[in-house]
Amino acid sequence: MSRNPKSPAPAVPASIRDRSIVLVGLMGSGKSTIGRRLAQRLGMRFADADDEIERAAGMTISDIFARFGEAHFRDGERRVISRLLGEKPMVLATGGGAFVNEETRALILQGSLCIWLDADIATLVERVGRRSHRPLLKNRDPGEVLRELAAVRNPIYAEAHIRVSSASTPHDHTVRAILEALSKWEDPKWKA
Repeated sequence: MSRNPKSPAPAVPASIRDRSIVLVGLMGSGKSTIGRRLAQRLGMRFADADDEIERAAGMTISDIFARFGEAHFRDGERRVISRLLGEKPMVLATGGGAFVNEETRALILQGSLCIWLDADIATLVERVGRRSHRPLLKNRDPGEVLRELAAVRNPIYAEAHIRVSSASTPHDHTVRAILEALSKWEDPKWKA
């Protein structure tokens, strides 16, 4: 099958649009950028959990981490994701650590279709280097941090329903790969 992102999208079962599609993966895997494009292709609403958290808290994620710590942030993140998943189906980009939280992970896996955007460390380092807002990278080597996070988080991300490579190619290629995976995906629990 052609990987040309401009060719017609594969047919995605209508049942896919009946549930939210949640993107998980390490920082820099492209969850927000790819999520926006995927939502547009599917005709669904897009939400970024980090943006929603900042709106709800009235402060940046970096400020939440600095002022209240990671545990407080993760609790708020879980509540915001729960609220979003209770709304009309959407494409939801989560923060890199959201899926690591057991309650959040169970919530995502139970009621939505979860896609792990998996990228190699070199690609992630290049992408996260474009912005300086990530609290876990503050005053640390991004490659070292990402290798540590991958060692802990990748086995957890592997619980996602679908895994798609988010390589250092244009994001439209990754969107196309997601659409192809969605066109073939079946879960007997979703059958009418």
